[in-house]
Amino acid sequence: MANFNKSILVTGATGFLGSYLLRYLVKMGYTQIFAMKRTNSPMDLVLPIKDKVNWLEGDILDVPFLEEAIEGKEQIYHCAAMVSFQPKDKKRMMEVNDQGTANVVNVALSKNIEKLVHVSSIAALGRIENNDIVDENAVWEHNDLNSNYAKSKYKSEMQVWRGIAEGLPAAMINPSLIMGSGFWDAGTPKMFTTLSKNFPFYPKGGTGVVDVRDVARFMIQLMNSDILGERYVLNGGNMSYQNLFQQIATSTNAKIPHRPISELLSQIAWRLEWIRSKLTGASPLYTKENANTTKHFFKYKNDKSKAAFDFAYTPIEETLKETGQQFLQSNGKKSAFLDLN
Repeated sequence: MANFNKSILVTGATGFLGSYLLRYLVKMGYTQIFAMKRTNSPMDLVLPIKDKVNWLEGDILDVPFLEEAIEGKEQIYHCAAMVSFQPKDKKRMMEVNDQGTANVVNVALSKNIEKLVHVSSIAALGRIENNDIVDENAVWEHNDLNSNYAKSKYKSEMQVWRGIAEGLPAAMINPSLIMGSGFWDAGTPKMFTTLSKNFPFYPKGGTGVVDVRDVARFMIQLMNSDILGERYVLNGGNMSYQNLFQQIATSTNAKIPHRPISELLSQIAWRLEWIRSKLTGASPLYTKENANTTKHFFKYKNDKSKAAFDFAYTPIEETLKETGQQFLQSNGKKSAFLDLN
């Protein structure tokens, strides 16, 4: 039974997943919600509930700030992370995802919190070529299929496992590619922007996909359970990129991508994007890491998560259709958010 008077801290609260989690907590009636944000973090995704949350401005790399933020808190949802496939972001991403999580874990241990739920990723499970399907028992292997982001999330998860070994009450989730409305120029919502412009190409591989609301709902159930020391793959379904791109394009009334990205085209594309980024200063749309991972089809198993709470996933086709409709209705607005289900 949930105690709605628990003192809760959410890191990464204004981001894609964090904003949905925050809105669910408010909707469910939690009264002591504290949310971390950086000074320049946009509030667009949390506008409806921003006055029902206690905001703390700071960074997970700032240990004195973290000590103040975690003091007196009973539950922590650790959503803060950096996602990038740009080589120039490697050092900063490692700091935020690895050292930042280490800071959260260390301070949480010192403050004797009740429980931490950490947002990991399927990327932290590692990618192995010709592996049929990946589940929670996957063993990390260092290889070229793992991006710098994957390595940073693996290190982040290791910090939480280390904390658990030292007595931290914690559990983890490993969501697949999280889909839904958000900032149309960032993350997975940006796919709707790109494909709405009649983008003609699609990668040959595939991956797992999950509704952002399902991830947020599962996190709350996991927090309010007695489960400790476990991780859960959250995956609504496995899809080829061809099918995913087709459904997104259809949802935005755009032409369906019809040209597979061949190995040669892929190698040319990321090099041209690298040159363009150097000339313009803009981030490349397609990188060597993107080229390396999206040509493979990695599939993920969700049996453990479905059995944990008799959990049912939103059909991903519905998520993509609903998100596409919101994109079309945005009319130039830079963001939107799905209604909570």
